[in-house]
Amino acid sequence: MARFEGLWPVMLTAFRDDGSVDDAGVDALVDFYIDGGSKGLFAVCQSSEMYRLSDDERLALASRVVARAGGRVPVVATGTFGGPVDQQAGFVRRMAQTGVDAVVVLTNQFCPREAGEPVLLAALEQLVEATDPLPLGLYECPEPHHRVTSPGFVAWAAATGRFRYMKDTSRDPALFGPKAEAASADPGFAMFNAAAASALPSLRLGAAGLSPVAANVYPDLFAWLCDNPGHEKAAWVQHRITLLDSVMKLKYPQSAKRYLARRGLPVGPRTRVGEYPWDGYDELIHDALHRTVCEVRAELGLA
Repeated sequence: MARFEGLWPVMLTAFRDDGSVDDAGVDALVDFYIDGGSKGLFAVCQSSEMYRLSDDERLALASRVVARAGGRVPVVATGTFGGPVDQQAGFVRRMAQTGVDAVVVLTNQFCPREAGEPVLLAALEQLVEATDPLPLGLYECPEPHHRVTSPGFVAWAAATGRFRYMKDTSRDPALFGPKAEAASADPGFAMFNAAAASALPSLRLGAAGLSPVAANVYPDLFAWLCDNPGHEKAAWVQHRITLLDSVMKLKYPQSAKRYLARRGLPVGPRTRVGEYPWDGYDELIHDALHRTVCEVRAELGLA
């Protein structure tokens, strides 16, 4: 069984100029993440622009990532996009056929924003039963609404023995810690923190790893932190990635794609979630971002 630990980037999707998925660009991204120290990949996620993909594109993208990863690292992908539970369970089964190591369940796709957590639990109990014995994951996706779960919810997930991955987006170590403790009841259930600013505290609180959007730009820095949470330079690295995070997210995901193109990856700036004007001011920001990332790499011996 593949180990779920370390850095798991939430993958971008490369698009051609005409807006279609660029398979060669996807392949290049997979290699870039793995070469940067990633231990796993989350495809068909929010950074992948999953809500702007058709079902066929979601399945094809997951299949492509699995094939390109070639067993080097495990892969997960989202399989729930709203509708009745039995309909979502059907797509989970289809996504599992792509070869992913777990199918991720979105916590915001099973009940209205105003519904309490018991309503969500009731729906997920049905989904777990309907998809038995497929391995699953959880993702507190911020869109279309942000449903952060409780430690009690995580304890329920751990007790099922079915969940292997969770991308937690609560951000606050005071919230993450009790959830990581609840997940530890199942050794096969791995908690990943999405927030760059609380990366190091979460690792010290029991996170199996990290799944931040900034790993699309400088995965090696997060991979180093995952591998060295007790290092004397760990706090220094945390401070740097906290400051870099807000810069990297300006005009994201277009900004990340432009940054990677500057590094030589065959990835264009095209997105489906919204494109922004890009001028010399933006280039100056990216110059500063790149220079700072290079300085951190040099300090860690990664350059």
